Amino acid sequence: MEQDTFRIFLGAMSIIALFVFIALYFIKAGYGMFRTASWGFSINNKLAWILMEAPVFIVMVILWWNSECYYSLVPLIFFLLFQLHYFQRAFIFPLLLKGKGRMPIAIMLMGMIFNLLNGFMQGEWLFYLAPATLYTPAWLMTPQFIIGVLLFFTGMAINWYSDYIIRHLRKPGDTRHYLPSRGMYRYVTSANYFGEIVEWTGWAILTWSLSGLVFLWWTVANLVPRANAIWHRYKEEFGDEVGDRKRVFPFLY
Repeated sequence: MEQDTFRIFLGAMSIIALFVFIALYFIKAGYGMFRTASWGFSINNKLAWILMEAPVFIVMVILWWNSECYYSLVPLIFFLLFQLHYFQRAFIFPLLLKGKGRMPIAIMLMGMIFNLLNGFMQGEWLFYLAPATLYTPAWLMTPQFIIGVLLFFTGMAINWYSDYIIRHLRKPGDTRHYLPSRGMYRYVTSANYFGEIVEWTGWAILTWSLSGLVFLWWTVANLVPRANAIWHRYKEEFGDEVGDRKRVFPFLY
């Protein structure tokens, strides 16, 4: 893809994310606690997560392996960082899920489409369009890379630990909802989403790329409205127990 065409693609992705951001404040994405029959046929939650998240992992493998920089150090590090997240999300996280939850096929398909596009968006820039003089070994000593990596792993740790807390709120056989209160849940009701936003903020910084920035914007557009919906649900169920916790950004929102 030519640079100009790629920029148009990034612009289109950004505009679509804006519509998604607005729409999700009025329509609750029907998975997890918001799943309803109106979203149509659903399948096993574990299988749905694998089918939804695996495509981006596969796309990145194909793009990296077929590029001329698959042997270059910095693109390889980018590849490994990205794949670390999606290996966990596609092949480990689903197997850790408890219960017999289900996900609407419509939600799964929308997630698959975005992941395919995002895999292309990240891989096309990193492995094909980035100037050959940009991601040299010297990049590893830049403030962007160092700060970005620190944020990336901080966000990943928050995300993984927050998911662990959610998975262990219930005892076997229990189906009630509980208000999480450990870790970053002391400050926000969607600590796992906060962690993921921090993680992809780190990615946008460490790659210092428009494609990384657009991915961060998509993450915000998808997760912030859902965090708002979760906050309101917790307010309805737990009332004053929520206290002054924010939705997704500690002390802010």
